[in-house]
Amino acid sequence: MSAQLDRLLKIMVRLRAPNGCPWDREQNFASIAPYTIEEAYEVADAIERGDLEHLKDELGDLLFQVVFHAQMASEQQAFDFEAVAGAIAGKLERRHPHVFGAGGALNADEQSVQWEDIKARERHSASRASGSDPSHLDGVPNALPALMRAYKLSKRAARAGFDFEHAAQSADKVAEELAEVREAAADNGSQPTPSREIFEEIGDLLFAAANLARKLDVDAEAALRAANGKFERRFRGMEELARERGLVFADLDLAAQEALWQSVKRGE
Repeated sequence: MSAQLDRLLKIMVRLRAPNGCPWDREQNFASIAPYTIEEAYEVADAIERGDLEHLKDELGDLLFQVVFHAQMASEQQAFDFEAVAGAIAGKLERRHPHVFGAGGALNADEQSVQWEDIKARERHSASRASGSDPSHLDGVPNALPALMRAYKLSKRAARAGFDFEHAAQSADKVAEELAEVREAAADNGSQPTPSREIFEEIGDLLFAAANLARKLDVDAEAALRAANGKFERRFRGMEELARERGLVFADLDLAAQEALWQSVKRGE
């Protein structure tokens, strides 16, 4: 074990000790989990911005989350950091038989197929061991962001043959779901709150869009993050352009705001 990793583990033990940090001592798996998720997103953000110095810091924060969870588990005599490292090392060796076993050389696409096949066998074995009937959808975490989970669910279903043959068919499904949203909205009329039908049809539309992204080999979550960034950049540009012209953006009508949007868009 490296000196710095050993130092980090000892710091974690000290923070959780009876005379350690009161806040750290109060935490449990559930209270720490949101911070773990937040740190993972901050790692992704640093990568998207190409900020390697920030990435180093964020990876450290994420590693601290792993150490924190491992220390709490160790206190319950469930497992420790060594067991965590051993588990992932074993998994990587098991899922790379072409590297660590007798399997032959594979290209990246072949390796991806092999990886998914091995994972599927592991899930099947885990289901059998627990006494439950296996499903192709086993192991897709409920806690994933909804768009990412939709992507993974449709991918799992596709592995079992439940999939459109062409992306164009997926696009048609998006159009079909959008039409159903329009119909539900029309039926809702001027009601102050959306109907349950609208709620469900919007969900179907978003799921169909995630499935279309998968058929086009696009990461739906990454694509939406990029769209969010583009919208934010253009909206801020509209506000700045309005200020330069001596206007209050919020006081403008929609046509004037749209003209600013198109101006910003043309300037990109």
